[in-house]
Amino acid sequence: MNKKLAAALSGGAVLVLTLSGCSDDSDNKVNDWAKKVCDQVQPQLQKIANANAAIQQQTADNSKPADVQRTDSAAFQQISQAYKALGTAVESAGPPPVDDGETTQREAVKELNASSVAYANLKTKVDALDTKDQAKFADGLKGVADELNKISTNGDQALKKLQSGEVGSAMAKQKGCQKPTASAPPASAPSAPAEASKSASPAAPATKES
Repeated sequence: MNKKLAAALSGGAVLVLTLSGCSDDSDNKVNDWAKKVCDQVQPQLQKIANANAAIQQQTADNSKPADVQRTDSAAFQQISQAYKALGTAVESAGPPPVDDGETTQREAVKELNASSVAYANLKTKVDALDTKDQAKFADGLKGVADELNKISTNGDQALKKLQSGEVGSAMAKQKGCQKPTASAPPASAPSAPAEASKSASPAAPATKES
């Protein structure tokens, strides 16, 4: 019953900076900016990867609705908090030292915060599902998966811009901005990281994963 949700995630519902190593020599100031961001980004990307892995693991047909609900709710909370922290990381680094850097930074932060909001809303929707009626729960979960698909296809233009050109090349060289693998599934109720404990409110578009 959780397979649609897992498929939506694996289809690319989360930004994980889609960067590969690049050989060009970026300006030292740009490299310094990229390092400042990526050093803060890696722990958040790891949390997102682990949360996705937890949902992927809870896909058996005999999974109990209450277990699926608990896992998915905790995972969406963790992803929401991670996006909030990613937005904070990009914001605190200041504008990248390139043409139109302020606009690029502002729009990327806006998208990351919107993603945090969107995943917080998914957590609320999962929490509201009726686990006592398996058919209703499965239908509700399908609705959540559909919402997840929308998140994955909306609003990632600013992030693509941030990851392009000189800034993207500099970020690609930073290990912290490259996609992690899930080390282990998170506990079913992860504690909120201090830097991202505030949940966002109403709905918004979001981002994608490679």
